[in-house]
Amino acid sequence: MVSPREGRTYVRKLSLIALLLFMMAVSGCAEKDKPGEKQIELTVSAAASLQDALSEIAANFEKEHAGIKINYNFGSSGALQQQISQGAPVDIFFSAAVDKMEKLEEEGLIEKRTNLIGNELVLVIPKNAQNPIRAFEDVAKADKLSIGTPESVPAGKYARETLEHLGVWQAVEGKVVYAKDVRQVLTYVETANVDAGLVYKTDAIASKKVEIADTAREDAHGPIIYPLGIIKDSRHLKEATEFYEYLTGSESVEVLKKYGFKGL
Repeated sequence: MVSPREGRTYVRKLSLIALLLFMMAVSGCAEKDKPGEKQIELTVSAAASLQDALSEIAANFEKEHAGIKINYNFGSSGALQQQISQGAPVDIFFSAAVDKMEKLEEEGLIEKRTNLIGNELVLVIPKNAQNPIRAFEDVAKADKLSIGTPESVPAGKYARETLEHLGVWQAVEGKVVYAKDVRQVLTYVETANVDAGLVYKTDAIASKKVEIADTAREDAHGPIIYPLGIIKDSRHLKEATEFYEYLTGSESVEVLKKYGFKGL
């Protein structure tokens, strides 16, 4: 038979065990709620021409990595490079030109990089346009021609190089409508605000409102190469490296090719 004293001792032991179990449970919940376990958000600054392909890649990545969210900042490679140089909180840079990445490397801002894909430069006109522009040699006939601003938009730089190579730059320079990025060039052509524009092949094939009149020869301009790099000052270097490796993997490269990019 258990004495009253032994009974009280037994109850106290049970209470102590219950308290310990409760504290362990609370501790476990606290561990789950630690700030470090919350969803990490990565900022990826990328060339405007990558928008469609990268949106699909991010959706695929986030399905497999629930703890990481990808936020894109699309624009011209030159403008994005300047933002990073000035301290913008960016984790990954996906440029449409090697020189923009090299500039950041010279400033010591790149942790790791690779040249990932390529592209082609094409001449586009509005769908069913009744104008005589059917080749690069015809651009002098245009009343208005749009290209990206060469100083900040790689596609604009390649466009000017191509027109100079063909000997028509002087004839069209006064007719050029400059744009902040290739997507704006495409919009000008889609809305027939210009007679023609020079954009990447990937942008042209994504639009149902333009048609490709001609494709620039590779020797008419510098190599169109898209480098990918991790920013050294990334606040989430581990997760940025994880997404970088995903982008360079075969699954992501196949998505990029589906949108018209070329493998290197």
